[in-house]
Amino acid sequence: MVVVDASAFAAVIFSEEHGARVLEQIANADSLTAPAILPFELANTARTKIRQRPSDAATLRENLAEALERGIVLRPVDFVAVVELALETNLSASDASYLWLARHLRVRLITLDKKLAAHAETF
Repeated sequence: MVVVDASAFAAVIFSEEHGARVLEQIANADSLTAPAILPFELANTARTKIRQRPSDAATLRENLAEALERGIVLRPVDFVAVVELALETNLSASDASYLWLARHLRVRLITLDKKLAAHAETF
């Protein structure tokens, strides 16, 4: 099992530059998990991409819909602990939720966010 954050999963589902690298990283995982915030973050990414590329709106919506059906296990987080971790690491609460979950489950975190990745490597 690995925790996958929105930056990494968005790269895969929206065929971004680093999507292939993320696929390699998750290929051997028996399952993917993420905080329950993941669908909201993916929806926001889709919204941004649709505004930037209105001609691709239908494809982007399809990509989002397919991604949401992929069976990533969405998990609750301890919000008080997430706030403490966010303060400790100077991460946003949403980024800290991915880090908290990875630490809580004692599994690897897959992310394209360099600051988040640096904190994930320290535990």
